[in-house]
Amino acid sequence: MLARPIPINWHPRLSIFASEPFLKSVGDGYGWLGGFDSSGELRCILPYTVIRKAIIRMIRFRVETIPLTEAFTEAEEKAFLNSAADLFRSQGAAMIMPATTNTIFRTYPDGAVAAPYGSFIVDLTQDETMLFGHQSSSHRRKVRLAEKQDVKILYGIQYLEIAYHLVRETFKRSDLPFMGLKDFKRYITGLGENVRIFVAEFQGVVQGCLVVPFSQFCAYYVYGGSIPEPVTGATNLLHWEAIRHFLSLGVERYDFVGVRIDPEKGSKQEGLKNFKERFGGRMVKGYMWKMPLTPWKYKVYSQAVHRLRGGDIVDQERRRLDTLETSRKDE
Repeated sequence: MLARPIPINWHPRLSIFASEPFLKSVGDGYGWLGGFDSSGELRCILPYTVIRKAIIRMIRFRVETIPLTEAFTEAEEKAFLNSAADLFRSQGAAMIMPATTNTIFRTYPDGAVAAPYGSFIVDLTQDETMLFGHQSSSHRRKVRLAEKQDVKILYGIQYLEIAYHLVRETFKRSDLPFMGLKDFKRYITGLGENVRIFVAEFQGVVQGCLVVPFSQFCAYYVYGGSIPEPVTGATNLLHWEAIRHFLSLGVERYDFVGVRIDPEKGSKQEGLKNFKERFGGRMVKGYMWKMPLTPWKYKVYSQAVHRLRGGDIVDQERRRLDTLETSRKDE
């Protein structure tokens, strides 16, 4: 498999994160790579962005490898990713940094540092009755309770700043950084008409929000936020009404975007995993990964991220899983 640049030719059956306006809005450079077999047939596509920090030039993927045929194998994908890494290395990139959390790869190139990761995806080709029935009984009960209490679900770009502050405060409660308002507006602008901002309102007070980029291919729950103690069922109803909305638009799937594999019992991450799972989606497992291309520049990045937040998502997951494995051996 050979990776080489190809023209961007986005259409709604592809992820919105592969579209040129979006890629342009989140990177200092961007493009598509195509994967070609020995006969010259285009077998896959991989959109990418370039991130520049001082002298360090990094590659970041916003969506996983897009196969152009059902017969595209995992071995082919690995060979393609190896070729892509060689191409970026030849262009002087420091590293391939961890992808965004909506991006779950089936495999990773030789020499990458990887950690397992997953997501729950709801199939929207079912009818509404089936979708509601596949939710857990507790979720269905909370949805009905929120409806009975007259929680209202609204959406529109006019809720951008409200959503931003809710998301930022929610991240802050978990000691996580979040982008500035200017960058958030740029992110939303890059999505154009292909984003919905939903809010749940109860007695005139916004309880929570969802930010969901979408195309016909998939709707992605990328950001969510809430007040510290939202009314019971408000967040459940938010997701249910979002699912109904995208079902009505002919979107094919609803992706809850990222869960840790085997989270610690009783942890916040286990609670988040359970919340997403109970909407009845299918668990998709794969990998988050990163890869050094210029060793000394990669080391500079790694040291900086470690000082700032104890490592990136790949470092954190590998450390957590190593600790979990050690504790199991000790039991």
